[in-house]
Amino acid sequence: MAVPHSPRTDDWWRDAVIYQVYPRSFADGDGDGTGDLAGVRARLPYLAELGVDAVWFTPWYASPMVDGGYDVSDYRTIDPAFGTLAEAEKLIEEAAELGIRIIVDIVPNHVSDRHPWFRAALEAGPGSPERELFHFRPGRGENGELPPNDWPSQFSGPTWTRVPDGEWYLHLFTPEQPDLNWAHPAVRQEHEEILRFWFQRGVAGVRIDSAALLVKDPALADFEEGVDPHPYIDQDELHDIYRSWRAIADEYGAVFVGEVWLPDAERFARYLRPDELHTAFNFNFLTCPWEPDRLRRAIDDTLAEHAPVGAPATWVLCNHDVTRTVTRYGRADTSFDFATKAFGTPTDLRLGTRRARAAALLTLALPGSVYLYQGEELGLPEAEVPLDRIQDPMHFRSGGVDPGRDGCRIPLPWNQDAPWCGFGAGAEPWLPQPADWAGYAVDRQSAEPESMLRLYQEALRMRRAVAGFGDGPMTWLPADNGVLAFARTHGLVCVVNLSGRPAGLPPHRTLLLASGPLGADGLLPPDTAVWLRT
Repeated sequence: MAVPHSPRTDDWWRDAVIYQVYPRSFADGDGDGTGDLAGVRARLPYLAELGVDAVWFTPWYASPMVDGGYDVSDYRTIDPAFGTLAEAEKLIEEAAELGIRIIVDIVPNHVSDRHPWFRAALEAGPGSPERELFHFRPGRGENGELPPNDWPSQFSGPTWTRVPDGEWYLHLFTPEQPDLNWAHPAVRQEHEEILRFWFQRGVAGVRIDSAALLVKDPALADFEEGVDPHPYIDQDELHDIYRSWRAIADEYGAVFVGEVWLPDAERFARYLRPDELHTAFNFNFLTCPWEPDRLRRAIDDTLAEHAPVGAPATWVLCNHDVTRTVTRYGRADTSFDFATKAFGTPTDLRLGTRRARAAALLTLALPGSVYLYQGEELGLPEAEVPLDRIQDPMHFRSGGVDPGRDGCRIPLPWNQDAPWCGFGAGAEPWLPQPADWAGYAVDRQSAEPESMLRLYQEALRMRRAVAGFGDGPMTWLPADNGVLAFARTHGLVCVVNLSGRPAGLPPHRTLLLASGPLGADGLLPPDTAVWLRT
């Protein structure tokens, strides 16, 4: 039985470990092959034993699931495949009893094409008030046969779709995800009411999907590469929206984390000013290759970006959109880029696993908060989904070139000897599990002292119990080429060997934790990390 831990009552989000749940693939409680809230509730003791402070759910709302739930048709209803609103409220309550906070996902840039607003807009016709909630425009060309502009899509394919009456509507993602018009006061009011709806039900925070895309250039001007301001990314009007959201969150003591992909550090930091978002995801570190100089620069840049506004950094190795860490670190190119994803990329999983173990200790020792994607604590690799089972629209909109994101969304293995590795007791999972998935099962790894799961459990326990971790200062230490070493407070030191040869350790009093065995001579092997007390 899991022992509840006392949740922090201060600025817990500044150094929390937050576990990401992709509901369709976490645990299936009703046996229909799709993960659900019943499955999560049954596994809450596992999350408490793992030692996380909060759980972030990707969208659990009513949705046609064209884009994995990011096409929302009703923000106040749980999708029937996942459960009910009453069950979500019970989950929030039960998690709180175990000292775990709940963070939900809001998708403000767009809705589903089955959302009541969009259905009404299609029925109302050109020039109607209903269409003003979206971006409907006449087309260009002699008969309006060309799209209103040439904006590139966030997925492959076009960004405009023509409806039978001749007008076009904007969708930066799939046609089933029409973009909202954030210049309309009703759109702002609706989302503020949605925030209150969930804060009143006890959620501790909100993750904001595509947080920099909401506001569009009213002229809908054509896209020009390298010309600022961008017509739909990082528009200045966004900050007024988030200031109003922050005032609502402060009423409830809730927090925000924004999905903000921006190359400009100064522009990025604006979203983290004290009256806007509390935190934002750190994609510089997420996409960085397993190279010492690049990692050190990513860490330095991240801390420098956050320092002017006093916001804590966030660290993440993987999420529901990117190649899993074990696989990425086992490839010749250890960086991540959507444009370079391909089928059949050679991977050394033993090497990738060794590096992922070291990266776990590196990440958890850095100042700030950490996001842990489900299955990373099990060392799950990326799966190659058979072509006839792929569901991700990124694959289809790329003409079959992009393998999509299904490979990091495979249902989790819980019991090595159970059907479907214990994910559920009934139907086959919605995505197929690889044949070797039982080797990664929770029950098997729980019994293996050197497993990835046991490493994460001990690291999270120590991060909570040992002084020096979490938010606060860090100082780089002298180290051999290819080695990263830094000190935190209370004599805590982290050393990571990214070189191709064994490295010496600094003088220390205690070896707290190692990602792998040290050499017989006490040297730190390649692709290994340690926590020391000096």
